[in-house]
Amino acid sequence: MNDKLTQLIDNLFAFETTGALLQMDFVRNALIAAAVIGLVSGMIGPLIVTRQMSFAVHGTSELSMAGAAFGLLFGIDVGVGGLVGAVVAAVAFGLLGTRIRERDSVIGAILAFGLGLSVLFIWLNPDRTSNKFSLLVGQVVSVDTAGISLLVWSAVVVLAVLAIVYRPLWFASVDPDVAAARGVPMRMLSMVFAVLIGITAAMGVQIVGALLVLSLLITPAAAAARITSSPLRATVLSVVFAEISVVGGIILSLAPGVPVSVFVTTISFAIYVVCRSVAAVRGRRARMHRRPEPATPLSAEDPESVRA
Repeated sequence: MNDKLTQLIDNLFAFETTGALLQMDFVRNALIAAAVIGLVSGMIGPLIVTRQMSFAVHGTSELSMAGAAFGLLFGIDVGVGGLVGAVVAAVAFGLLGTRIRERDSVIGAILAFGLGLSVLFIWLNPDRTSNKFSLLVGQVVSVDTAGISLLVWSAVVVLAVLAIVYRPLWFASVDPDVAAARGVPMRMLSMVFAVLIGITAAMGVQIVGALLVLSLLITPAAAAARITSSPLRATVLSVVFAEISVVGGIILSLAPGVPVSVFVTTISFAIYVVCRSVAAVRGRRARMHRRPEPATPLSAEDPESVRA
């Protein structure tokens, strides 16, 4: 058996080691950052799922990685670089992808360009191999006190703007044609929401990396949507699922020393599978208890029913 796999199995339930690591400052910083990211991801996730913008999240996270790699190369804070890259990507998506039939192709083109920039910046930087790897899969120790401050302020901005535009944004997401007919500023809302996605994706890149940020922004919301149609309950469940995934993933990754994204994605996917199973059982029970329409009795006094 592979030595690293053996180490993972042996240390997965090493609770003493996990308890000792939880006393360290960098782990506490990571848990605080994870709680903040889980809250913001859970709040914005149902809107992303409703607007069918999962691919845009992936594209934004790739541009965020390019910005973070640029910051790493030129000695700029990685979090600031990732945030700038994500916002630039979001603005580009908002300006170039206004038509639904062009949106996927625009995102694909910008995503590929962002990946190319990321490879260039990482290739130009000969040092800090662990930091470069963390841009892809995340790293607990990458979050320091300054990083937490940036995350908290970013979360405050996202949640404040989301609170202001939530009602028209949800209306525009559920029924865009009617919303446009009633004068809802669709283009402005799309741009604002794209920027919010960019900021949130940049926050998630620091924990789970650019490749797996979907596990926080999409999977919890998709799981919640399987078991409730209420926007409020879906948002609450999305936040709970995101918090369980990211905080639980960090705690489980401590003793084995495995990248945190492995456990975050596993937990979020397990929640998604459970929610799909619950929805399937509910649907089966609803079909079983659905009473058939009573048959109309034939009557000799009703000539129409006799002919039918």
